[in-house]
Amino acid sequence: MKENSLASFVYGEIRKKILANQLTGGSRLAENTWATKLEVSRVAVREALIRLSGEGLVEFGEKGGCFVRSITTEDVKEIRELREVLELGALKLLFRNRNKEVIKELDQICDDFSSMVERGYHSGACEADVKFHETLIKGAGNVRLMNIYTNSNIPLFHFKLSSSGHVNDYSETDTEHRRIVECLKNNDLEAASQTLLQHLNRGEKLMLEMVPLES
Repeated sequence: MKENSLASFVYGEIRKKILANQLTGGSRLAENTWATKLEVSRVAVREALIRLSGEGLVEFGEKGGCFVRSITTEDVKEIRELREVLELGALKLLFRNRNKEVIKELDQICDDFSSMVERGYHSGACEADVKFHETLIKGAGNVRLMNIYTNSNIPLFHFKLSSSGHVNDYSETDTEHRRIVECLKNNDLEAASQTLLQHLNRGEKLMLEMVPLES
């Protein structure tokens, strides 16, 4: 595989983990560690990190090293607002299209999420959560909307997997996701929209509890 393809592979793997909050703010991204982990060269890792830096997901320290960018309270507010605009809009288009294959895929993602939580595979559950929301956007059938969502690098409101204080978040997330799918099956846009808003509001509230108070 060519070096630029390897760099794209590394970019995709690290980006996925940041957006699923498997890599949280302040986490150091050592080139040699990721090169070994992904079986690529340090050059490929460095190129991937530079690309992620350009997108604002990571930052290079003044004394060297690369770190996942920490989220501020203002970031949380803006992310919440952006997700509401994009995901509610996508939901309306999804109801208009009534794509049965997309609904079936969302159902399967819910099952995957539940299975991973039951087995204690929380990192996999977080990835399934990311996939659920990406599928909502994809299901709208609007390529430009999907590109905006992807290029916005929107992280989900999740927490460090060892955070025992928010274990119930997985259960509530599962319930809300399944309720949205049921609303799709029953053609109830209003209930689906309210559930999605509840989901986003809850995520924002929990995330703000985890962000250090600004001085």
